[in-house]
Amino acid sequence: MMNHSPTPTPGAIPHERLSIDRRVQLLGRRGCTIWLTGLPASGKSTIALLVEEKLLTEKCPALILDGDTLRHGLNAGLGFDAGGRAEAVRRAGESALILAESGAVAIVSMVSPYRADRDAVRARHTKIGIAFIEVFVDAPLAIAESRDPKGLYKKARAGEIPTFTGVTDPYEAPTHPEVHVRTHESTAQECAIKIFAAMTA
Repeated sequence: MMNHSPTPTPGAIPHERLSIDRRVQLLGRRGCTIWLTGLPASGKSTIALLVEEKLLTEKCPALILDGDTLRHGLNAGLGFDAGGRAEAVRRAGESALILAESGAVAIVSMVSPYRADRDAVRARHTKIGIAFIEVFVDAPLAIAESRDPKGLYKKARAGEIPTFTGVTDPYEAPTHPEVHVRTHESTAQECAIKIFAAMTA
């Protein structure tokens, strides 16, 4: 029997989709992505949890996509070289985009050290019409290393982790983030408040 199914065009969306504006009209809310980036142990996860809890308390659907957690599932098997990190960020970005399109707030907590990778995720959001709020969770290396809750900096200094951001691998700070918080100067609650202000701006 011959297959008369049309051959999909590479890169084409195979079915019609509701526009973002129509989704907002039907749902009564607009989703977005909050992307927290910063050195390991800068405070990203703590702030992300506060933001998620506050949004859920207000009955706004929200979900954290944590970089460490994703490494056990969606990003399992990816390396920590530049290519592996780029793919991990891309996958997290696409997952966040799906959540945001559904009207939820996707909260990504991920080192995501390379500016180009984050900018690529932003471009994908902009193309579709989804807000992308980049949050630079800023902490001096010495402060982040002194926290070191998982002992990873210590292992990196001992040569047990060959590519570790801040020690043997660079971190490229955002140049124009929507939100810049300094966790060595402000509490996690104060940082979360700044993020909420950006969401309603």
